[in-house]
Parts: sequence; C-alpha cells; structure tokens
Amino acid sequence: MSFNQLQQARAIALPSREAMLRRDPSVHQFWHTHKALFSDAWNEWQQSEQDNLLTLDSSLLDKRLRDAVTQAWQDPSKEVAVKELLQEVAPGVFELQFFDPERLADLREYLERVWDAQIPLRPPYGIVLNRRGAMLDSRSEGYLAAPNFQAFYREMLNTYMRPIARMLFPEIMGYDTQTFGFSIHYQPNTDSSIRPHTDASAVTLNINLNLPDEAFTGSAVDFFDLASGQKHSLTFKPGSAMIHRGNVVHAAQAITSGERTNFVLWLYGDRGQIPPQDAKRPAIDASERWTTPTAALDSFAPF
Repeated sequence: MSFNQLQQARAIALPSREAMLRRDPSVHQFWHTHKALFSDAWNEWQQSEQDNLLTLDSSLLDKRLRDAVTQAWQDPSKEVAVKELLQEVAPGVFELQFFDPERLADLREYLERVWDAQIPLRPPYGIVLNRRGAMLDSRSEGYLAAPNFQAFYREMLNTYMRPIARMLFPEIMGYDTQTFGFSIHYQPNTDSSIRPHTDASAVTLNINLNLPDEAFTGSAVDFFDLASGQKHSLTFKPGSAMIHRGNVVHAAQAITSGERTNFVLWLYGDRGQIPPQDAKRPAIDASERWTTPTAALDSFAPF
C-alpha cells in the first residue's frame, strides 16, 4: 500500500502561531487548500497503524454510566438510573464519572499516537495553541479526521451527551441538533488559564483525560452564579466530566504544576442557535429525549 498522502501531509508546515492568533485570512486558506489531503492522510495513518491502535468504543467509559445509558436507550422510562449518577456541584452544573479511570491509559495512548502522527491539526483559536490542542468535529478546519476517532466522537455526543443534556436542561430540545468539539491542554508557562466567559453552546460537556497518577495543582474551574453573586471553584478528577448550559459564566484558573487535558463538547441548534436566556423548561416525555436528531449537520463552526 502506498502512503503518498500521509507523506505529503507530514511535509507541510503549519501557519505561524502569530498568524493563527490573528486569524489571518491565509490561515483559513491553508486549511481549505489542504482539507482533502489531510483527510486522506488520517485515513492512511489509521490503516498504517491498525496493528498498534486501540479500537475506541464505549468500553472506555465508566461501567455504571455505560450500563445505565444502555438501559435508558432500551427503555427511556428507566433513565432515572442515569440521573442518579449525576451530582449538582454548583447551581446548574452537574458532575459525573464519564471515563473509566483504569481505561484512560488506553485512550491517552491512542491520543499520543495522534499527536505523533505529524499530520497538521488545527488548535482552537485563541484558547490553547500547543501540541494537544485540536479540533475534533468534522465541521472544523484541520480536525482530527481519523475514522475510528470520529466514530467514537459521534458516540460520545449522540449516545451519551445529548440525552443526558435533555434530561437536565429540557429547554435545549431543538437547540441540540449540531455539534462542536475540541481538545484543550493546560500546562504552566503556556496558555495556562481562561478568563470568565460563556460558551456559544446550548450545553457544554467538559471531560477530563488525566490519568490517576497525573496530579496537577491550580486549574480549577470557577462557575459564577449571577443570581447569588457566588463563585464555585471545582476541580476535575481523572475521567470525570462537568455538564452545564453554555450561558453559565465560567473561567479556568491558572495551572501551577502538572498538566491537565480535556475534551470539550458542545451542542447547539442549526447555524449556531441557542435557547433564549429566559427559555422555559418544557415538560418532555423521556421517549423524546432518548432519540437522535435526523436533521443534516450544517457547516457552521463557532471558531
């Protein structure tokens, strides 16, 4: 088998950090010009590494979550088993164990092979421009297009994130047909924190990928309750996730030692629509929550 596209992709240099921070038009042109080449390169990379790559699937997830979600898809009336795994840790912010900590080493090994593939990946503009910052969704320029990863990414969103989000925040129904995702990596002396902001999403799922022995200090996530004026500082545990509406103000504190790696997944409506601030919480039958939208994916990406 010839791997010409893979070799060609590896020979192409990324635009400069400064150009990407400025969102220079040449950066968009770079990704547009090489889109097909990079996609083919990821296909060839997966084929060339097939004997070494883990097959990404739901076995990486926390068993209790996996079993409860499987049961809810079979019988939505039993979704209470999923709800019992969620803990409200700040107003409108829920925590759950998403990945099995004992399987995180397998997932991280896969991702290390991705970073070592030397195929250009587009980091999230203005967030983290380093080796482990990458776009995950096919609507994004320079995304991680390995077919195995994309199938797993869709499973995280469609099988797990969306029905759980609908259960917690029923007003997002209809504003959850479209997807977005990126990886983010914090380490001292680089892009180590993020200022207070809201997300351009209806709902956000932030999943930690740190191994149990990868300790870090700092890097807590502050959630601001505008109604009470209180700030809630929360820290990720290995494989844990926080899910919240996109309009919740939050910030990442500076990391002071170690490193932190996360997947950040968003849901929103067609062309980026999100629920109005005062959207009422409609009564929705469980059978409506545990469904996958049939609307076609559009090409809108927030950044």
